[in-house]
Amino acid sequence: METINSKLLNWASILDPQTREQAVMTAGLPFIYPHLALMPDAHLGKGATVGSVIPTLHAIIPAAVGVDIGCGMIAVRTQYALKDLPKDRKRLREDIERVVPLSAGHNNKKVLPTAEPRIAELKQLAAKAGLNPAQYVAKWELQLGSLGSGNHFIEVCADENDDVWLFLHSGSRGVGNKIAQHHIGVAQHVSRKNQVRLPHPDLAYLDEGTPQFDRYIAELRWAQHFALLNREEMMDRVSAQFGHWVGGPVHERERINCHHNFTQQETHYGKSLWVSRKGAIKAAPGDPGLIPGSMGTASYVVVGRGNPASLNSSPHGAGREYSRNAARKTFSLEELKKAMRGIEFRASEAFIDEIPAAYKSIDQVMQDAADLVAVRHKLRQLINVKGN
Repeated sequence: METINSKLLNWASILDPQTREQAVMTAGLPFIYPHLALMPDAHLGKGATVGSVIPTLHAIIPAAVGVDIGCGMIAVRTQYALKDLPKDRKRLREDIERVVPLSAGHNNKKVLPTAEPRIAELKQLAAKAGLNPAQYVAKWELQLGSLGSGNHFIEVCADENDDVWLFLHSGSRGVGNKIAQHHIGVAQHVSRKNQVRLPHPDLAYLDEGTPQFDRYIAELRWAQHFALLNREEMMDRVSAQFGHWVGGPVHERERINCHHNFTQQETHYGKSLWVSRKGAIKAAPGDPGLIPGSMGTASYVVVGRGNPASLNSSPHGAGREYSRNAARKTFSLEELKKAMRGIEFRASEAFIDEIPAAYKSIDQVMQDAADLVAVRHKLRQLINVKGN
């Protein structure tokens, strides 16, 4: 861990100058307390750095939560071992692609029976919060159980004992994005109206105790729960398809579901704070967590150590070294195929920007995070499913 200044602690051994500069800018805001914690996977983000833990007193920066509110991971450890799996992995990949809508803008054609109780729960929460999600996305119900694109994925993995895991990464989809964008705009409007001087427009914030703050928190919490249930819904579908493929139902040995783009109230250093983890997971003592690498590299099942300087946090993944545009210009489909050798996946130029070489070394990230989490399992991919 490196102390950059009294307001910024850094765990990233790989940190480019632009990311460092962005983190220093955010850490300098007057309501940051006691300091911003920069995680090992830190890289440039919208407004605030991805891979940062941002504790604030009586204010929240909507862009520092991220536009994919509640994005995170879910994993299930099955009772099956690697030796139990059929050889035709392509069949399972295609079955998963059939039951889970992939890619931006792709939703379910209808609400499935498995989704109905989750939709009912979300409608009840929305009514309690005074929220009509349809004002953001007319048919938001059809997004529950859909993956999205970018770095979101579904995987079948094996751990160091050859136990088989189901693993996926997704968030609150279009409805969460619309909620986030709306409140980023509200914060910017309030800042302009009050003539607040900001180092960057995306660092616009909302003051606790204002109607705008209360509305954001209510809708943020709803979107976070949507993201959690979205992962649950997809995992149930993946588990069912896996069971059909392997020849027997999945009996879950454990299930872990954790956010890595979220805000909640916590007490640190003797004060009640709003802690925004933008690309970071909560890692209090004993907290289970999931830290994925890129497609084609290892992922980790971890448990929190409760490091107080990190505000009980840890990294959420490998973290990009190349922007998406730079990756597309640098790498080729043949290089992606080579990196994914031995893993069943859909070879497409659409995924070149997700090539493992576009990311930091996940093993280096985990080495940097040694005082933040303890590793329980190291997973290797067998099947990878992504959206364009």
